[in-house]
Amino acid sequence: MMSRVRMDKWLWAARFFKTRALAAKACDLGRVLANGIVAKPAREVRAGDQLQVQTPGGPFEVEVLVLSEVRGPSAIAQTLYRETEASRAQRAKLAEEKRSLPSYDFDGEGRPSKRDRRDLDRLRGRL
Repeated sequence: MMSRVRMDKWLWAARFFKTRALAAKACDLGRVLANGIVAKPAREVRAGDQLQVQTPGGPFEVEVLVLSEVRGPSAIAQTLYRETEASRAQRAKLAEEKRSLPSYDFDGEGRPSKRDRRDLDRLRGRL
C-alpha cells in the first residue's frame, strides 16, 4: 500500500481535474490548500490530509481517505476522499443560485445581431 502520492496525481486520480496538467496548474495558482497551506504539485498527499480544492465546478473541502496514482471510474474515485457536510451544503447553495439566474437562449441562425449582443451584455451586467 502506498504511503505518499504527488498532489497533482492524486487530484487527477480523484477526478477533481480532467488532466494532471490542470491539477498542477491549480496548485501553482494557489487553488489547492493542504491542511491550510498552499500546496505545490509535487507535495506529497497522505491519508488524513484536509484539502481545500477550488475547481471550475465549485469549492470542495475534503479529507483524504485512500491514496491512488491510477485514474479509475468515478465511483471508485469518490471513495478516495470524504467531503465535509459544510462543503456539500455550500456547493448545493451555489448550484441553486446558478439555476436561479436568468438565462438567455438565442433562437436565431448564425451569429447574434448587434441588438442580440446588446441584450446579452445587458443581461450579463456588462452594459
